[in-house]
Amino acid sequence: MILEVAILNIKAGMSDSFERSFQKASPIIAAMPGYISHDLQKCLEKSDRYLLLVRWDKLEDHTVGFRQSAEYETWKQLLHHFYEPFPIVEHYSTVEL
Repeated sequence: MILEVAILNIKAGMSDSFERSFQKASPIIAAMPGYISHDLQKCLEKSDRYLLLVRWDKLEDHTVGFRQSAEYETWKQLLHHFYEPFPIVEHYSTVEL
């Protein structure tokens, strides 16, 4: 399993609109091959900051399967205009101890 992590800084005063758009966008990502689950967390200290966590079977499910899909274009239209600056997305794997 791969964990996609993105800190989403939303333009001031647009958090409510972002949350409504994210509700519309969630089924898009949830329907993608290799998708496991996702969570959107709102920052307590900074009201316009969110943490997006998406679990994928493998890295390529996100970087190729989702990002190169037609569905990603709809995702972008719904969400990308809210970000300032555009988020850095990183991917993590579990450390076996």
